[in-house]
Amino acid sequence: MLNLTAFGIASVTGVCLYFVRRYFTGAMCSNQVLMTGKTVLITGANCGIGKATAQILALRQARVIMACRDVSKGEEAAMDVATETGCDLTNVVVKQVDLSSLTSIQLFCDDVLKTEEKLDVLICNAGVAFIPEMRRTEEGFEMQMGTNHLGHVALTQQLLPLLQSSAPSRIVIVSSILYKGGNIDLDNLNFENSEYNPSKAYSNSKLANILYGNELSRQLQGTGVNVFSVSPGIVNTNLGRHRPLSIPLKILLSPFIALLVRTPMQGAQTLVYCATQPELENESASGKFYRDCKETALVSGHQANDQMLAKRLYDFCIKLVGFEEPVLRG
Repeated sequence: MLNLTAFGIASVTGVCLYFVRRYFTGAMCSNQVLMTGKTVLITGANCGIGKATAQILALRQARVIMACRDVSKGEEAAMDVATETGCDLTNVVVKQVDLSSLTSIQLFCDDVLKTEEKLDVLICNAGVAFIPEMRRTEEGFEMQMGTNHLGHVALTQQLLPLLQSSAPSRIVIVSSILYKGGNIDLDNLNFENSEYNPSKAYSNSKLANILYGNELSRQLQGTGVNVFSVSPGIVNTNLGRHRPLSIPLKILLSPFIALLVRTPMQGAQTLVYCATQPELENESASGKFYRDCKETALVSGHQANDQMLAKRLYDFCIKLVGFEEPVLRG
């Protein structure tokens, strides 16, 4: 009787853990859409979610441009992608860009506009998180805001003409549910007037991503370019390298990490969904926030829903990165 009771408890526990794991790993992109003949550009594609997304889309026959800060790591990742998918290496292109440098972004965009005939999907994925001490980019932006948001603004604005000429096309901006802890103050966007806080800086950059995506979608109405902000969930990547865990803590937390944290492949699913789902070609889907392969409501009353702030932030940021006006086709 005791053995049967123990077996029953173990069985119920196992089933519960299975469903908890299924819940936290999120939805899978179930469509079978092929990307044959389409070009996808992914920033931060040498590791983590970016690399996983590159692999999935290469398997769907897309031509993938892997934009990486470190070219050697990018080339290693491209070899991995080609090996895993069996795709021709000519369909996996590595280009160098440092999103903390407007000069590097300018050179990168000049190269893309010169060498690429079309761009069907731009995935703004690269990022840094929880940098413990205040660091600034070449232009003086706080590093997380500068890399995660302003760098992608500069890159996206310069590639808009190519995206428009390739329409219908899509822009996928990787944000985070941690936007909830963010607060945008245009007089203190780069911690000019307050003490630096690593977590706040990251949350602010992710909130800025959402506001930019929302306003950009309005700017692009009628052009055939749709914009989506995405939360990939809590994913096991090197994004948290600035908050390393001690070995005892790693051991203690390992069961919870195994149960609750997503793999890069699982984290990539909503990115792939927004890049491929046919229904999202409808303009009414643009400018929304997506998680677990579906549209997700933003927190009621949060700045993320403030359209006036989105417009002010958009205008402010494009001027910060060197544009007097949006680079839109007339």
